[in-house]
Amino acid sequence: MLIITEATILNRGVLDTRSLPRRFFGRVVVLPRRAGPGLWLRLIAEFQFLRYMLALAPFMLLPLLRRDMALTISQAPLIMLIVIALVELRVLRLSKAARAKQVTPDEAGRRLDTLVFRARACLRGIAARQGIMEGELRLVVEQSELARLPPLTFVSVQTDRPEPRLLSLSPEDRGILQAGLFDADLTERDLLAVNHRDSLYLRDIAQEARAVSAHSRLAAALAAKALAAKAVGA
Repeated sequence: MLIITEATILNRGVLDTRSLPRRFFGRVVVLPRRAGPGLWLRLIAEFQFLRYMLALAPFMLLPLLRRDMALTISQAPLIMLIVIALVELRVLRLSKAARAKQVTPDEAGRRLDTLVFRARACLRGIAARQGIMEGELRLVVEQSELARLPPLTFVSVQTDRPEPRLLSLSPEDRGILQAGLFDADLTERDLLAVNHRDSLYLRDIAQEARAVSAHSRLAAALAAKALAAKAVGA
């Protein structure tokens, strides 16, 4: 899971938006500020051109090994297109029948209910921490549709006040999302199975800021005070 906010992204221009929800996959390239080799490789796999080149690698290597095959291969663009289609539609993605078998309707509903419950709890915690009193907070969970690779999930908090934008999230805010969204009972792969079944890869969960309870706001204020005191003591 990559939380999308100013502190985690190098190319902050991709955060600009005129409408909600802000989408990322297939529209912009997200460059994380800190990421391990695994995440970088997974992000690179999203580049369609590179996937095409990998699928066509045998056609590029064979003429180097067999010069007599160079002319034959250069005159077979249809075969190349078929190979690309097979890789993109059958290897990296699931057929409609396979998507339907990913998860039962009842289990899909249970997973989505769990996601909504957790997302709203996270939004209430963030609204309380930041003292947001008006407007609508939206937790947007977007996943890559590539099925044969490890799940890639972008999570962002978006708001309509004072204008459509992505909320700036502190380390504590990001900690709420890291701890509150996914665990062993609902993993990123569990959600991806539901998204495959529905052919819907963006989930947008809203929470009115004014609905956050006074108790939650008081708890957030006390936690912030305790954290500040700890920092001063250190």
